[in-house]
Amino acid sequence: MPEENTYLRRIRSFVKRQGRLTVGQQRALDQFFPIYGLELQNKAINLPDVFQRSASTILEIGFGNGTSLADMAANNPEQNYIGVEVHSPGVGNLLLQIEERGLTNVRVINDDAVDVLNQMVTDESLDAVYLFFADPWHKKRHHKRRIVQNEFVQLLRKKLKEGGSFHMATDWEHYAQHMMRVMNESEGFENTAGKDQFLPRPEYRPLTKFEQRGQRLGHGVWDLIFKKVN
Repeated sequence: MPEENTYLRRIRSFVKRQGRLTVGQQRALDQFFPIYGLELQNKAINLPDVFQRSASTILEIGFGNGTSLADMAANNPEQNYIGVEVHSPGVGNLLLQIEERGLTNVRVINDDAVDVLNQMVTDESLDAVYLFFADPWHKKRHHKRRIVQNEFVQLLRKKLKEGGSFHMATDWEHYAQHMMRVMNESEGFENTAGKDQFLPRPEYRPLTKFEQRGQRLGHGVWDLIFKKVN
């Protein structure tokens, strides 16, 4: 069987729900995606050309409505951010925030992160990858859909610089345990908190409304940061 067909049949870690675009989100996609957006292409992007400068670059996978990513970009103007999200309403919302807040250090991709990493990101070019509150696929029969699997982690390892980090956060304890197990078994990474240890939320990760609501309900949140060591 051709390798190409195997790639096309890989298990997706998301269900693409188009959702209803507001008038503002559609306007943002029409007007601002050509300025701040990057189309999926089978060609590596040149980061200094994309951002018109050389700076540490962070890729966030699945940024939701984009508020946290916009906050991080505003609070850390010395860093470059690439946000990847499959759901168009969230992309439109982030584009609105980029324009309204005058952010010049964010670029947006409306596509599958695995395709983006494979096709567009140069090896050893990223300083960090963020994965916050990814779909936990909590039913056992769906665990194979979880994005944090060894194959995915090794793809990140190729794209991260040595010393770069993979920061995950989840409010599902079982998914946190799954992430810890996968990362412990993945070659080339070291837990920055120590073996089997989680971290409190770092200051650079904004506290979302979703997270605040969970805290009021007594839900826990688990942060894991693993560093690429080789």
